[in-house]
Amino acid sequence: MAEPNNDGFLQVNKKKGRKRVAADEGSMEIDQGIQGKPPPQATRPKRPKHNSELVEMRKIPVPAHRYTPLKENWMKIFSPIVEHLHLQIRFNLRTRNVEIRTCKETEDIGSLQKAADFVKAFVYGFEVDDALALLRLDDLFVETFEIKDVKSLKGDHMSRAIGRLAGKGGRTKFTIENVTKTRIVLADSKIHILGSFQNIQLARRAICNLILGSPPSKVYGQLRSVASKVSERL
Repeated sequence: MAEPNNDGFLQVNKKKGRKRVAADEGSMEIDQGIQGKPPPQATRPKRPKHNSELVEMRKIPVPAHRYTPLKENWMKIFSPIVEHLHLQIRFNLRTRNVEIRTCKETEDIGSLQKAADFVKAFVYGFEVDDALALLRLDDLFVETFEIKDVKSLKGDHMSRAIGRLAGKGGRTKFTIENVTKTRIVLADSKIHILGSFQNIQLARRAICNLILGSPPSKVYGQLRSVASKVSERL
């Protein structure tokens, strides 16, 4: 059971004389559309005995347009962080940051960066279920770039480029996601891609071709041929 401590962080309430009850793994099921490898079973070095000097923290700033989604999905966000990764988390109302820190129950120091990446992916605009893949799989990353990094566009030209990326009813974006096994967020002129390194490169190449003016039908064909070759190698 997660309870707030004196600093406002949520932590696991651990009773003496009882073993910790494992959380239900079904609560962290993810969409099978994202491709990645499960983490290795080798044991990781445990962090030394907890004291005030060894506490580490990550702060993730939250833009104004993500306040409401964060509030609505707060339970889904803090449950895996507190109950599975054994970290403490809170939303600082003064600085508008999500703050995550280690505690005496934290077993793996690497969990802190995983939790920070998970929250950051949600802030970028990914669904909670998609962002949870960052906690479950080891070889997933989030890559961010802007349209102007590919081609300098302004005004209506920029709007048309964003329209080509999304497609009618989001069809183009969904097609790229399904073929490359990634998730894509179009945030104005910024583009966020969640997936494995190889799949991110495939999705980025397709997106860059669309920005440069290639017709979607040609991009689809190139995507499918490259994806089929990659699947044959594996």
